[in-house]
Amino acid sequence: MKHTLKVTLIILGIFLLAQMVGLYVTDHFSPQEELPLNIERPEVSETGSFFTLFIFILLATALALLLIKFALFKIWKFWFLLSVFFTLTVTWSAFMWEWLAIVLAIIFALLKIFKPNPWIHNFTEVFIYGALAAIFVPMLNLLSVSLLLILISVYDYIAVRRTKHMIKLAKSQSKANIFAGILIPYGKKKVAMLGGGDIGFPLLFGGVVMKTFGFGLLDPRTYIVPLFAALALFYLFYTADKKKFYPAMPYVAAGCFIALALVYLIQFF
Repeated sequence: MKHTLKVTLIILGIFLLAQMVGLYVTDHFSPQEELPLNIERPEVSETGSFFTLFIFILLATALALLLIKFALFKIWKFWFLLSVFFTLTVTWSAFMWEWLAIVLAIIFALLKIFKPNPWIHNFTEVFIYGALAAIFVPMLNLLSVSLLLILISVYDYIAVRRTKHMIKLAKSQSKANIFAGILIPYGKKKVAMLGGGDIGFPLLFGGVVMKTFGFGLLDPRTYIVPLFAALALFYLFYTADKKKFYPAMPYVAAGCFIALALVYLIQFF
């Protein structure tokens, strides 16, 4: 087992909480509902949107690697600070007045970047991904989000097992205290990590499933995707070696597709 059972369950608990918050925010900001801060959703077709998102992810990763290579950590922190502020503002605007969401987002973004600790870090991670889902779920359909998961899974495998640049990126983020994802320190200098993409992509998939089948937040079928994604992660953590890095997205994607098959099966009966 890669981490202790307690730490593994904490990671999965935070993961599931982020999924539930994200689905709520996605449902709140329907395509007809305006996003805070006058944010506009990109105008792309649902069928081809997966390729646009994939290219954007590659460019963002390349930029992050360049910033690391040239030790431009101040620029990286500023970029990360803006990202945290915008995403927290959008998510929290689904729960409160927009002006209050902005104020709290400024406070917690500054704390996350300049006064980091595991509590603030993981608390904010719960709310970051809902904003991304609210923006991108309306752009996707089942075909495009499925293709996106497949592309990301292949890329994740190559980036971790072959080029290993994703490992370098994760270590650099952790050292700079600007890691995107769940971060649980435990024991003597041990750290359990789950990357932001491993949280965000199953949320996108779950949001599209909810939209496609017309599930409501009180419908148990809405949470089949998060549950099976979490089970896939538990299987990965349970079978993984302590000293190795693993690409999580192939496991998460498998869990998402099994969940989709189950949703279709339930719909059939």
